[in-house]
Amino acid sequence: MSTIHIRQALLADIDALSVLFDGYRQFYGRESDVAAAKDFLLDRINHGESVMFVAHEGSDPIGFAQLYPSFSSVSLGRIYILNDLFVAEPGRRKGVGAKLLAASVDFAKAVGAIRLALSTANTNTKAQALYEAQGWERDDDFFYIYPIPES
Repeated sequence: MSTIHIRQALLADIDALSVLFDGYRQFYGRESDVAAAKDFLLDRINHGESVMFVAHEGSDPIGFAQLYPSFSSVSLGRIYILNDLFVAEPGRRKGVGAKLLAASVDFAKAVGAIRLALSTANTNTKAQALYEAQGWERDDDFFYIYPIPES
């Protein structure tokens, strides 16, 4: 039986993360482009714009989570946005998503964040079930607009 390991990602993980990130983008209907995925992730890492966690089953990378730092003006504190969470097919139904979520929560707490926020597509009911099973609550108090409206 393999053991699932979660750890904060390093620059040395970029090739594996790029493939996983490309799979995540394909899940959301984008064309495959591993090179563009790698460039995007390198920009985030090189500019200190995200924190990533990688999940391995044995030596195989099978999932990742990416958090973006932000701030709450009202609460006067740092928050993180869990923007991306993806588990490749070989890692599904093994608790990998829950472990990535837990690592993200632990990190946010450890660095003194006051909140960790996330969102997913309304149609992604499997992710929603995971989040709710982990104690996350749906927020119906805010109005979001996508894409940026024309002025």
